[in-house]
Amino acid sequence: MSPKVYIGGKLYEKADAKISVFDHGLLYGDGVFEGIRSYSGKVFRLEAHIKRLYESARAISLVIPMTQADMCQAVVDTLNANKLVDAYIRLVITRGAGSLGLDPRKTSDPQVIIITDSISLYPAELYESGLKIITAGTMRNHPSALNPRIKSLNYLNSILAKMEGTNAGCLEALMLNHKGEVAECTGDNIFIVRDREVHTPSIDSGILEGITRDAVLEIAKSAGYKVFERTMDRHDIHISDECFLTGTAAEVIPVVELDGRPIGNGKPGPVTLDLHARFHRLVRGEA
Repeated sequence: MSPKVYIGGKLYEKADAKISVFDHGLLYGDGVFEGIRSYSGKVFRLEAHIKRLYESARAISLVIPMTQADMCQAVVDTLNANKLVDAYIRLVITRGAGSLGLDPRKTSDPQVIIITDSISLYPAELYESGLKIITAGTMRNHPSALNPRIKSLNYLNSILAKMEGTNAGCLEALMLNHKGEVAECTGDNIFIVRDREVHTPSIDSGILEGITRDAVLEIAKSAGYKVFERTMDRHDIHISDECFLTGTAAEVIPVVELDGRPIGNGKPGPVTLDLHARFHRLVRGEA
């Protein structure tokens, strides 16, 4: 069955799912998006994702032409129309079509696009053996230039860092902020474990406040781990016992090496594996 794509209130076959080449989302990356997961047919933390989507849109003065409640329903309806149970959902809002030129006032008809599909970001075996990552030379966008809490369609900053990782034979790359501090990876938040304490960069490090990141922080606290959101540098990762990444598509995945240097004993650690298992129990439980 060909997947159906939601555009502006209607469902289209994949081959017919089209928007204008004059849409400023295409021309200038002018728009926002969310990546969302469903488990056992129920969308994981849908309201939190939609709230963040609307906050991102508001931050760039983009008016989404439907209510948050209607948006939630459209996501569920699109998922059901495609008969997907465990799925990845990409929700995109573009500025709309307009004339050439940056001025958003010359656009009209913002596009609401919902794509549902399966996803496998990392090979299954890496959840058991762990990722090897490098530090990218491309730094995270300065937060005063583009606030990282805006999940915009312009991901070139992360793409350039991702290319550095893949060119080095790694599937992910660590990005530092303008101060040389640990920020996040190209598509995932980063955590370390030291003496069974869980640490992650704080929001003011110039990171996206990830939905999965927040869920893992909640899980860790409820499991009795001490949790710290703070400024970190690569030294903290080098001397950590464990390291892992979180993200909607990645979920919770261990990292065992940074820049050719093993982390801990070079194998996924017990706290990481525990949090990974607890996360899966959470998403299945909420489902």
